[in-house]
Amino acid sequence: MNMIELHNGEKIPPLGYGTFQIFEEKICEECIYEAIKQGYRLIDTASSYGNEQAIGKGIQRAIKDKLVTRDELYIVTKLWVQDAGYEEARHAFELSLKNLGVTYVDLYLIHQPYGDYYSAWRAMEDMVEAGVIKSIGVCNFMEDRLVDLCMNSRIKPVIDQVEIHPFMCNESLIKIMKTYNVKPMAWGPLSEGQHDIFHNTQLQKLAKKYQRTVAQIVLRWHLQNGVITIPKTVHKERMEENIRIFDFELTESDMRNISNLDLGHSAIIDHRSGCTAKWINEWKIHD
Repeated sequence: MNMIELHNGEKIPPLGYGTFQIFEEKICEECIYEAIKQGYRLIDTASSYGNEQAIGKGIQRAIKDKLVTRDELYIVTKLWVQDAGYEEARHAFELSLKNLGVTYVDLYLIHQPYGDYYSAWRAMEDMVEAGVIKSIGVCNFMEDRLVDLCMNSRIKPVIDQVEIHPFMCNESLIKIMKTYNVKPMAWGPLSEGQHDIFHNTQLQKLAKKYQRTVAQIVLRWHLQNGVITIPKTVHKERMEENIRIFDFELTESDMRNISNLDLGHSAIIDHRSGCTAKWINEWKIHD
């Protein structure tokens, strides 16, 4: 993989392994071990996923078995809304370090644009300067929140992890990201299976044309758009399938045809909805 350089000089793999909704501890540990064995070096998690400990065990096994060294991995985790605040963020981060069994993380993200995230950001800036976090960024920040943070922070976010897939291209947000040199990272890069994406006629035609799977076509579309992706699967064969996207290239015409599938709205979650804000603020991950 050709690494993507962030505005702070750090480099990140363009394709990683997502772990959202991998709840069972043993399955999660095995998935991390297998993903590393398959060649994945970017591992994405969050405190709210409840699987940091299992991920840590998988990482430590892989390091012990000499599949990888710690500095070859790019570990991402996130701060939940409940822990937004200066001291709260510092405590939550220390707990994530302990759960993951590491001494630093490569990227720490504010998971949602709610609560006292500005105080949390100040704590994250201080932890970058202390050397326990290499890069900081955000997740689910729409245009207004991203611009506001970029204009009022000492250290600018390097990444905004948001919903991006053929049915939700988020082009206007990505344009704003480019203005502030923030890289896009896609959660749900395969639309979480929404709109029957794997049986979409247009995508199936392209899969046949390139002799690839629909998943590979969509992930390649992300790659050529400069979007970092973190597809999640618990199946070994799909892990292998998802990472095999570096030996072919989509034409500009085919890229446009995929982008034309954009519906202009999310079918998964609306982060500007009052109901979403209430639900997320009420979601507690600890006492």
